[in-house]
Amino acid sequence: MRYAPAVKGIAATAMAAALLIAPQGASAAGPGDGVTVTPARATWDTGWFQTAIYGKALEALGYTVEKPKSLDNPVFYQAVASGDVDFWVNGWFPLHNSYEDDFASGARTHGYVAKGGALQGYLVDKASADKYGIRSLGDFKRPEVRQAFDSNGDGKADMVACPPGWGCELVIEHQLDAYDLRDYINPIKAGYSASMADAIGRYEEGKPILFYTWTPNWTVGLLKPGKDVVWIGTPFPSLPDDQKQYEDLTTVAGVAGCVEDPCRMGWPANDIRPVVNADFLEANPAAATLFKVMRIPLQDIFAQNAKMFAGQDKPEDIQRHADEWIAANRDTFDSWIEKAEAASS
Repeated sequence: MRYAPAVKGIAATAMAAALLIAPQGASAAGPGDGVTVTPARATWDTGWFQTAIYGKALEALGYTVEKPKSLDNPVFYQAVASGDVDFWVNGWFPLHNSYEDDFASGARTHGYVAKGGALQGYLVDKASADKYGIRSLGDFKRPEVRQAFDSNGDGKADMVACPPGWGCELVIEHQLDAYDLRDYINPIKAGYSASMADAIGRYEEGKPILFYTWTPNWTVGLLKPGKDVVWIGTPFPSLPDDQKQYEDLTTVAGVAGCVEDPCRMGWPANDIRPVVNADFLEANPAAATLFKVMRIPLQDIFAQNAKMFAGQDKPEDIQRHADEWIAANRDTFDSWIEKAEAASS
């Protein structure tokens, strides 16, 4: 049974085939009995572990949970607003504030996966930062710095950036213009994991690297800030118009491994939040309460991401990681289920 209309509209084209994928797991009797939930997940794999845990919690309430669809941001926000998917747990705010039209028509933030502490910014290898005195993106206007980071001979420093469709891509593009860096930095927008693997290979060869990243993420688990790499600053706060009100929050104190304290990250610390269809929330008080009470510690997400980078990245690995996390946090998990069940009685 579905509470929402059949698949339709813009998102249908992108996802119609995916609706035929078999469910993630069987449901048990509970407040969600007879209701099928259609989750989505981001295209960045560092959020898939959280999706698995939320799916298993919904199953514990009796919902039938379909296999999640990996969607780019614009397609997801359109799909959740229209009811073509029910939720994901990969909302980053204020980074995703640009999808305001979708929030006006049916998308809702509801609860927190991790509140605050999700950092973003730019890093370089520590050896190069020390050698060239790099403290800010603005230093890449200096010829000797730009040339050291130019791996393809185009005269620009190469920087691992964000693929098209990611929220961070829009901010990076804005900042390259705001800081007048178009002629000095080449943003690499290919698949992020593959681009970072290439950058790590260059680092292991002793070559300079420049990259954007976020936390939690395996990159800063493998390359330790302050030891292998350092966070660098931005020349001044500058965000796209839909995030202008957060510019004062882009300078963050106490960031481990930054070249300065406070650190001019260029990005405010983000909350990671579930984004849910409004009709689904209203029709499913148990699920709505579950999303409100669930939290996953950032350090646990870091630890799981490190396992994926080490090779445990198959779908069955991620499901096992979720099962292991639930077993290790059984009392907390059970308390979520009890509160959600109580809300539906």
